[in-house]
Amino acid sequence: MAESNADWMGSLPAALRSYPLSNLAIPGSHDSFSYWVDEKSPVGPDQATAIKRLARISLVKKIMKKWSVTQNLTFKEQLEGGIRYFDLRVSSKPGEIGQEIYFIHGLFGIKVWDGLKEINTFLEQHPKEVIFLDFNHFYAMDDSHHFFLINRIHSVFGSKLCSVECVEYVTLEYMWEKKHQVLIFYHYPLYQEYPFLWPGNKMPAPWANTTNVHKLLQFLETTLEERSRYGTFHVSQAILTPRVKTIARHLIRGLKNTLVHRNLPMILNWVKAQKPGVMGVNIITSDFVELVDFAATVIALNDLLLEDDESASTS
Repeated sequence: MAESNADWMGSLPAALRSYPLSNLAIPGSHDSFSYWVDEKSPVGPDQATAIKRLARISLVKKIMKKWSVTQNLTFKEQLEGGIRYFDLRVSSKPGEIGQEIYFIHGLFGIKVWDGLKEINTFLEQHPKEVIFLDFNHFYAMDDSHHFFLINRIHSVFGSKLCSVECVEYVTLEYMWEKKHQVLIFYHYPLYQEYPFLWPGNKMPAPWANTTNVHKLLQFLETTLEERSRYGTFHVSQAILTPRVKTIARHLIRGLKNTLVHRNLPMILNWVKAQKPGVMGVNIITSDFVELVDFAATVIALNDLLLEDDESASTS
């Protein structure tokens, strides 16, 4: 991924700075934190009991790792490459003392706190970039864990956090004027108690749950047509999901070699054919965002909005 995407929002043409962020094309990553998972850790509470039993065999965890890892790049590297939406799943470690929260996808990842600090360091250095953090799955967490996590979010980002607003008001100009850089989506009822936590329903991310690339593209088309006209952002999850039998057949190859490599070109062609705007694409997520020119392809779609502007002003 080209590092030249580190300041892409700040470099957008002036005409696009007044567009709602919900109408821009924004690259995101799926299971954004999964570039590092700990095969020495216990299997996460997001997994079925049968898998937890199997995982007592050390080889099983090595295989799990091949299917749990959906990204190769760290948060910093993803941000430098242009990724601005992060799909986050988090968990406490059952049996561990204290409220510490970790990223999780089958196996435990890094502490959420460390990830947030890494993201904040990037934002300090790139004050015009805006990111979306979507906390959409929580495991083994009671309210005290949530309070701990929410306090961590607040203490790391502070005044960079954008309070809940009408989605259509949130433009780059608005964010820059307020010196905000972070929108947090929190899929748990406690969001109601904090002005800086956006409800999960403002960030719908329909999931195709298929290994078939044709079914995936059909699903992305359909859900885009059904996108509500106003009031929410929208995530197109351009990802294929392995079934148990997929994993059983291709145990050693892992997700990247089985599903991702082969299908990415078709997925990227779909992305190239899209257009942002009120009924168009908004956030598009992918696995292994560095394997193709994913972020640059999504960012380039915003040029189509300028062409619309020009044709409107000349007609």
